[in-house]
Amino acid sequence: MGQHLAATLFTASDQARYRHRIHRCLEAFGRMVTEGRFAADEPSTGVEIELALVDEDMRPAMLNHAVLDRSASDVLTSELGRWNLEINLPPRMLPGTTARDLEKDMLDAVSSAGECARGVGASAVTIGILPTLGAEHLASDQLTEDPRYALLNRQMLTARGEPFRLDITEPPAARGGPSDGSPAEHLVLDVDSIAPEAACTSLQLHLQLTPETFPAYWNAAQAVAGLQVALAANSPFLLGRRLWAETRVPLFTQAVDTRPVELRNQGVRPRVWFGDRWAHSAYDLFEENVRYFGALLPLAEDEDPFSELDAGRAPSLHELRLHNGTVWRWNRPVYDVADGVAHLRLENRVLPAGPTAVDAVANAMFFYGLIRALAESERPPWQQMSFDAAEANFTAGARHGIDAALYWPGIGTVRADELALRRMLPLAQEGLAAWGVDGSEADRYLSVIEERCVRRCTGAAWQIRAVSEAERRGADRPTAIRHMMRAYLEGMEANEPVHTWPGI
Repeated sequence: MGQHLAATLFTASDQARYRHRIHRCLEAFGRMVTEGRFAADEPSTGVEIELALVDEDMRPAMLNHAVLDRSASDVLTSELGRWNLEINLPPRMLPGTTARDLEKDMLDAVSSAGECARGVGASAVTIGILPTLGAEHLASDQLTEDPRYALLNRQMLTARGEPFRLDITEPPAARGGPSDGSPAEHLVLDVDSIAPEAACTSLQLHLQLTPETFPAYWNAAQAVAGLQVALAANSPFLLGRRLWAETRVPLFTQAVDTRPVELRNQGVRPRVWFGDRWAHSAYDLFEENVRYFGALLPLAEDEDPFSELDAGRAPSLHELRLHNGTVWRWNRPVYDVADGVAHLRLENRVLPAGPTAVDAVANAMFFYGLIRALAESERPPWQQMSFDAAEANFTAGARHGIDAALYWPGIGTVRADELALRRMLPLAQEGLAAWGVDGSEADRYLSVIEERCVRRCTGAAWQIRAVSEAERRGADRPTAIRHMMRAYLEGMEANEPVHTWPGI
């Protein structure tokens, strides 16, 4: 998806050629799995983090190209919205003290982007959804000027045949969670572009695996997705409404939903997808993507993957990779080639950006440790719970955040913070030790998760409290949100965990 796309019109023959080639790619991938044509299993990770740009009034600053023009960074690039940037940190190994290096690199990259932004009168912020966005920012003219975005926008609108509808309601309080008795807030908006996708800024974690190890790690990632999003929620506001703790989840799902009403009623799967069963192989996931989803960008190349394999080379599998990039699984399988060697990765897309570098790395280390422990356990959770239960946990975690009631085998249904403290943090500690992560590093980051649970303060919880306090003092909602954002930006730049931030 990072390439510049020159094609502007697709014919029936383009579609047919692409369909033929993507099935050739899938067959070639299957052969590679059978023949073991992949890089060895190693604890190599990569991290992407997305930023939002704001002006002095904390409103979106449509200045990403101006910031990039001032930047000499090779890890900073544009994203879908004109108020977005993305940082792609280089891969690194998990063992040792690299987590501290990751935090420093992330902090340096965000700080560098912020310095460039200040040069054009803006600031860079890591947050799941920028709460000062307005409906006017979600139009097609607010997309970054790039042919690939314009083409993707047109193709998705054509596939849907009508405007995208955002329809999100604040959920009732979770069982045992707080409720102030106020009426639920509700957002309904029709938009003529995929710009709402740009409102969803995330932290994406990669892990290199092999076809043999991939299913267990993907299943583990699916099993813990609900807990992940519950403990890291950082997106409670959209267009001035207080909605889900992690509103990014329903927003992303609806923002790229190419299904018209009739197809939704028929049960056709959305392109932002949790899945519907545990995995037995990585091949199954790629095959499902091809089987269930039509091509949005039917751009074919001339490479024959079987000729490449017969010559002893790793094929690019261009069509399969391009298609895979337009199916947004929350845990996505990724095929890539580096230095002539095929790689298979798990891309975890559950987490929002922010609030700080130390919070983000804590979220990452909790994830990496937990999936290692679960993937290698004698009785993994996917042998003891249904896939539907994992999906229900994911929805509950996104809706209610740290107040979510989650199901876990052997425990039953408990609140997210209690599940983390009683069961998951010790497992994450074991998993990080198995990866070879230095004990002091593991303690540093897992203690952030622990204290977040003890104080019951995620980024979403802090934002809600800060806005509620400003409103209690007489501010209207827009003023309260801007006041909260100024304090949020100060806390982010200080790089102190969000659970330590003072109320306002």
